[in-house]
Amino acid sequence: MQSALETEFFTEYGEASRYQIQEVIGKGSYGVVGSAVDTHTGERVAIKKINDVFEHVSDATRILREIKLLRLLRHPDIVEIKHIMLPPSRREFKDIYVVFELMESDLHQVIKANDDLTPEHYQFFLYQLLRGLKYIHTANVFHRDLKPKNILANADCKLKICDFGLARVSFNDAPSAIFWTDYVATRWYRAPELCGSFFSK
Repeated sequence: MQSALETEFFTEYGEASRYQIQEVIGKGSYGVVGSAVDTHTGERVAIKKINDVFEHVSDATRILREIKLLRLLRHPDIVEIKHIMLPPSRREFKDIYVVFELMESDLHQVIKANDDLTPEHYQFFLYQLLRGLKYIHTANVFHRDLKPKNILANADCKLKICDFGLARVSFNDAPSAIFWTDYVATRWYRAPELCGSFFSK
């Protein structure tokens, strides 16, 4: 029998019985994220519920882009998609549920809550980020919104890059100057070459 939290979280999804929702761990304009247990494997996971996915074309495009990229990008420093829950009807559904590996926090919260981080901590953080970015850029993918809140973290200092909704792929036959969207990255973390809304190889 589903708990009240599970009934509220899942809206008529047949695969909902596979997951036991533990608690809500994040909310945003996109929807809500809950921690859960996969009853098939016993693994703890994070389930991202995206509300009214087709209400705005731009939001639907970002979500589709993120899912497509994360299903292809497999690396220890990039958050992994475990499962995408199939809707009960292909023609009549509003919400999407994406199952990710569970991380405990994000780098923004880690930096904010810890004033005793050592140079060794920062070196390990930077090493993981550069290793992840090297993999992403080798695949000709540009994240475009890299910031502490988009870097997940665990208590053992393990980091994983997430949120590829604004990412773009640069193809070999594309022009050397690629026009980007007006909104690229959060202002305080925007790279200098992106301030003019274009990127040149």
